[in-house]
Amino acid sequence: MLGYLFPGQGTVRVGMGAWLRRRPVARDRLDEIDAMLSRPISPLCARGPLDRLVSTEHAQVAVTACNLAALAVLTEEGYEPAIVAGHSVGELTALHAAGVLTLAATVRLVETRSRLMAAAGRGEGQAVRGGMRAVMGLPVERVEELAEAAAAPGEPAVVALENAPGHVVVSGALPALDRLERLAADATKIVPLKVGDAYHSPLMAAAVPAWAAAVAVAEMREPRVPVVPNVSGEPTTDPGTLRRALVAQLTGRVRWTRTVGAVDAVAPGVEVGDSKVLAGLSRRAGARCLSLADPATLRRLAREVAA
Repeated sequence: MLGYLFPGQGTVRVGMGAWLRRRPVARDRLDEIDAMLSRPISPLCARGPLDRLVSTEHAQVAVTACNLAALAVLTEEGYEPAIVAGHSVGELTALHAAGVLTLAATVRLVETRSRLMAAAGRGEGQAVRGGMRAVMGLPVERVEELAEAAAAPGEPAVVALENAPGHVVVSGALPALDRLERLAADATKIVPLKVGDAYHSPLMAAAVPAWAAAVAVAEMREPRVPVVPNVSGEPTTDPGTLRRALVAQLTGRVRWTRTVGAVDAVAPGVEVGDSKVLAGLSRRAGARCLSLADPATLRRLAREVAA
């Protein structure tokens, strides 16, 4: 048994997907996805430029394409998940892996999500510019206190990502984030993230109505295996709960530490994509996780299954 963990937007880089294209089943899946998109993503993944690839409208599509291709590799190898979860936009691939969304619906939704969030990040319907900063070395409770102290009317600051113990990301208005950085003298380090806006915060509210409408009309089937939504960190097989969680996630917190714990309680995890980020975060949380981007992982999985 395996728990599938699908990475999110922060894992993109020029050259992503190169190892996947060496596998015919993954190459075919990437070509299939390119044909579904309004503009193929594979050339941008392969050659960049980086500033275009990391932009929200491209990054979310790029990471989803690689996640889906990596999933095709595992399926060809005969593996099936016992439980699934995805970090932020990775949750869409998790829903596909669980049988909730078709491939076409997954690609359509990720294109819609990326477009709406990019529009919000450019300030369309938004009065203040936002960003995100990783706060290292502090418990989430302390970061919540700092965010509350740094926030002001019209300038929110909230915990957006509980990535791992001592690795918390705050999202909000740039002036509030500057105040938080001055207040957080007890943090080991504070790192600004290279993102377009304050994702998983109230500043994404402008994107919610259209996103909710897109999710409402998407066909969602009952999952074959439990899915752990970001906003709850609790496994569920209820389609209505999954639909509501997908909408709430846009402005809600990614409770990744809790999510990883829920997956690890069922089965060891495998990061399914072209990234090793989630494997690292899992280890920080004391959970088991390999990365499919590590060439040794498939061989190791085969040995463990044989044993």
